[in-house]
Amino acid sequence: MTTAAPLPSRDVRPGIWCQLGDAVATRIAARSGAAWVCLDAQHGLFDRAAIAATLAARDDDWAPVAIRTTAVDAAEIGYALDAGADWVIVPLVETVEQVRRAVAAAYYPPLGRRSWGPLTPVWDRPAPDPAAANAAGRLWIMIETAEGLDALDELFAVPGVSGVLVGPNDLALSLGLDQDAMLADTRPEAPVQRILAAATRAGIVAAAFGGTPERGARLLAQGYGYVIVGTDAAALATGVRGLLAQSRAEAR
Repeated sequence: MTTAAPLPSRDVRPGIWCQLGDAVATRIAARSGAAWVCLDAQHGLFDRAAIAATLAARDDDWAPVAIRTTAVDAAEIGYALDAGADWVIVPLVETVEQVRRAVAAAYYPPLGRRSWGPLTPVWDRPAPDPAAANAAGRLWIMIETAEGLDALDELFAVPGVSGVLVGPNDLALSLGLDQDAMLADTRPEAPVQRILAAATRAGIVAAAFGGTPERGARLLAQGYGYVIVGTDAAALATGVRGLLAQSRAEAR
């Protein structure tokens, strides 16, 4: 059994990755102590209707909400922000041109080309101020390929990038590495450490997908601040198993 690394005493932000596309399940996750939640539109069940239904149900007790889009797609990035996401996470970024396209989609003029059309007034919440929205820094990019890893400083230097999320599944596949070994490697030249160092140099948020409490704790201990420590589906399964085990034990 893998032993989780102890959490550091500094401020850390463990988050939950939401795949189920369900507004109620996301509401529970966002109100249960998570520091942030991410709605997954790439490999989860969050289409436009599910995103709208989920963010329409949001209240002041929710954790911050990110949305991972399916690609560097201007319409998807704009819609996620229009619906009220606190930031968007764009997958499979490898080139400066891709970053510039994502920035253009995420920011209003003069910083970008985002079209005005917030949905928040539809559910009786105020529309954002364009200048404040631009100043908030709402764009994270994912590094999950060898090509992206080799271009870190150039990608992070593009104005408008406010964070990076390490995608360890695809990154390990791209590099031909075992994922657990890659995440445990703390040498300065190791992929995960290279991304953290580059983010620190650029002054942007360093985030990572751990996926499990053990992997998440390891990444938090290494210096990543925003880390996914589980999914809504895994949390549901774990909770059900725990309840059943408890009932069986008490019935003896």
